[in-house]
Amino acid sequence: MKITKLITLIAAISLFLSLTIAPSIVSAQGKFSYTAGIQVQNLEATSATVTLTFYKQDGSVDTTVNDTIAASGSKTYFPLGVSSGFNGAAVVSSTTKVAAVVNILGNNGLAAASYIGASQGATTASLPLLMKGNSGFDTWFNVQNIGTGPANITINYSDGTSRTDTIPLNGSKTYFQSTETHSLAVFSGTITSNQPIVTAAIQESSQVMFAYNGFSAGSVNPVMPLINTNNSGYITGVQIQNVGAMATNVTVTYTPSSAGTSCTETKTINPGSSQTFALQAFSPGTSPISGSTCVRGQRFIGSAQVTSNSANQPLVVIVNQLLPNRNGESYSGFDPALATNKVVMPLIMDRNSGYFTGFNVMNVGTASTTVTCTFTGTSYSVSGTLNPGQALTDLQNGKIANGYVGSGTCTASGSGKIVAVVNELGPSSTSDQLLVYEGINN
Repeated sequence: MKITKLITLIAAISLFLSLTIAPSIVSAQGKFSYTAGIQVQNLEATSATVTLTFYKQDGSVDTTVNDTIAASGSKTYFPLGVSSGFNGAAVVSSTTKVAAVVNILGNNGLAAASYIGASQGATTASLPLLMKGNSGFDTWFNVQNIGTGPANITINYSDGTSRTDTIPLNGSKTYFQSTETHSLAVFSGTITSNQPIVTAAIQESSQVMFAYNGFSAGSVNPVMPLINTNNSGYITGVQIQNVGAMATNVTVTYTPSSAGTSCTETKTINPGSSQTFALQAFSPGTSPISGSTCVRGQRFIGSAQVTSNSANQPLVVIVNQLLPNRNGESYSGFDPALATNKVVMPLIMDRNSGYFTGFNVMNVGTASTTVTCTFTGTSYSVSGTLNPGQALTDLQNGKIANGYVGSGTCTASGSGKIVAVVNELGPSSTSDQLLVYEGINN
């Protein structure tokens, strides 16, 4: 019996427009015109027959793309044959299990961001970090209905504002915080629906773009494989939202891998609200930051985990890496209970038009484990033994082959559990060419 597995991809405005054959829509609310491509990885050892179906926002089909992907291989879909000015969402169906990454470009590469496809929807979605006029940054997000009928949704923001809407089956809708009424510059959001939905959010200034997936559930002790701050100008902010019903005191423990000192930071988070960690704790200065034992201004490269959650409330996390006025990107924190001994990375690059990747693989288990990473079409590999909470770091620049584009798989020995994040970085010294996505546990 043939079983089809679905990966749902949230659309951005003009998300899947070709860079070369179709013009982008310039949004009056967004800061860029948007184009993108998809990288799909076949996770099984048999050839995959795949179909990419692109839906307009009203739920009607714009176009379909049929293809095959070799066993354990990957393929780039860029450009795509959608109609000019396409604005909607997509679903990838396959005869094997697949994973997908979406790369978004603003103004043909002035800014860029990345997020992963979702394997299923839920009737609740949480967005930990939303902004309106926050030092030049605004957010917008898309909601896609993947249910069986029209989705009646309610959006509740942590600043007390709310709105309701109806999204047609297979359709999607975009919500710009810059056009909404908000009393705070930084806030969070919770979406409830009578049908399963999936969401993705974009944070952007006129120069920098971030992207992240909405959350369908939280974790009591989420983990963050990469904290990168005071490093060549980069800073990190960790936004943690309490999606539970009561206030809780949250402690984050930071563990260095190649630079820094172990430390902790504690804050109280009210239900439905979020708090910013790391940003002030590691900021330059000498005065102590309340609730933090971290060394201000210290270069830190490592990982982090929520090690105390007084009321055991479910939490969701977004990690922002920013080189001010140059590069920026987000990734989502992980629930260690969902970690496995294998992580796949659908897009790995080495000098691909100047782009290369680097990744952090974190041991979120309770015992040491040896992690080995292999890559399609090459004998290059990476390995290391990690204690609990430690991360393995590798940059692929100059290590695989000039122009290499492929995928990677990391496997932990024994009963080890791992998670990963992947950075993509381009050569421009003026454009935002940092993209980050989460490794996919398999």
